[in-house]
Amino acid sequence: MKLLLIGSGGREHALAWKLSQSSQVARIFVAPGNGGTATTEKCENVAISDSDLAGLLAFAQEQAIDLTVVGPEVPLAAGVVDRFQAAGQRIFGPVQAAARLEGSKAFSKAFMQRHAIPTAQAQVFSDFESAADFVWTLDAVPVIKASGLAAGKGVILPDSRDEAVDVLRGVMVERRFGEAGATVLIEERLVGPEMSVLAFSDGRSICVMPPAQDHKRLGDGDTGPNTGGMGAFAPSPLAAPAFLAEVERTILRPAIDGMAAEGAPYVGVLYAGLMLTDDGVKVIEFNCRFGDPETQVVLPLLASDLVELMEACIDGRLDEVTPVWRAGAATTVVMASGGYPGEYAKGKEICGLAEAEAAGCSVFHAGTSLADGRLLTNGGRVLSVTGRGDDLAGATQQAYAGLAHISFDGAVWRTDIARARA
Repeated sequence: MKLLLIGSGGREHALAWKLSQSSQVARIFVAPGNGGTATTEKCENVAISDSDLAGLLAFAQEQAIDLTVVGPEVPLAAGVVDRFQAAGQRIFGPVQAAARLEGSKAFSKAFMQRHAIPTAQAQVFSDFESAADFVWTLDAVPVIKASGLAAGKGVILPDSRDEAVDVLRGVMVERRFGEAGATVLIEERLVGPEMSVLAFSDGRSICVMPPAQDHKRLGDGDTGPNTGGMGAFAPSPLAAPAFLAEVERTILRPAIDGMAAEGAPYVGVLYAGLMLTDDGVKVIEFNCRFGDPETQVVLPLLASDLVELMEACIDGRLDEVTPVWRAGAATTVVMASGGYPGEYAKGKEICGLAEAEAAGCSVFHAGTSLADGRLLTNGGRVLSVTGRGDDLAGATQQAYAGLAHISFDGAVWRTDIARARA
């Protein structure tokens, strides 16, 4: 088989790494890819942006691609699956109407309310003055969420009502996130441990993956600004079988059934970002694809052929496939550029990856590029260093032991991934 993998981040490198292990796969084109996918077995980068839907489709047709896999949310929300399907191309991911679960937080919130899926209370606003006035009526400081896609940075947790109003001004008036912030949600702030539960779906059946926990804040002890994720681990020790059964019954199953009932069967990976509150488990957000950095800990635990699972989803026969998961645990630690999630420099040389991999780690590239044989930083989140072990402590120890070999100017990372789990 020849595959086309769309995307350029750590998630896509992890997907390329796992897909390349399939005996069915002869070649994987990654558009546009990164420094890691450029050197992964069976893989080749192609210079097509993940937002160039016409260019991606033309390439798939010219190369007689057998299966296209979509990594990031932007092309999904833009309708890449619809376009490929209309041209008779096999592609893994939800159609545009189903991808609204992530593409529009306003739609997602209303969808959860329609289908009685437990979630935080929220009000939706498209006018700054009304939104600011509403903040002062609340008993507690809320969460502010840009409704559209904001590269994982559109959720802000202000410390006061004054700061909440300033955030609203930045998002709605100054357009900090562009059009993604034209509509905002002012949401009840939930308290409790967070968990990410991902599931394969063929539009009817679901298959739940090992639950993961990630660390969104930049600094140790969950301090500093929210990021796209500074590390993750799986499986979560908080996810007992009874808990996962509850999540499937009250959240995942109603979401899949609800999308089908509304005429947009959900095929692909559904990501439920959850909060374990004193009032029960509630959905913080839905994502319409593999998570990042959750993918970097979930896929190393998958013993089965990922291509077979994806094809079963596309063909509506997921109930005929039972994936095998490895025992033990995985932890990934993100190395980021100094200044992330704000302004940061690029082009810093990265050293020590071979030593980290020799120590038993898998190093997944996110913001990297190759230039004249040198590996350089090319993004905010640069690398995900993943360790596996018989238990969480062993996996975490291996991840940090591998990370100790890697260096680049200005590198920052958290020292408490999987160690501060509450």
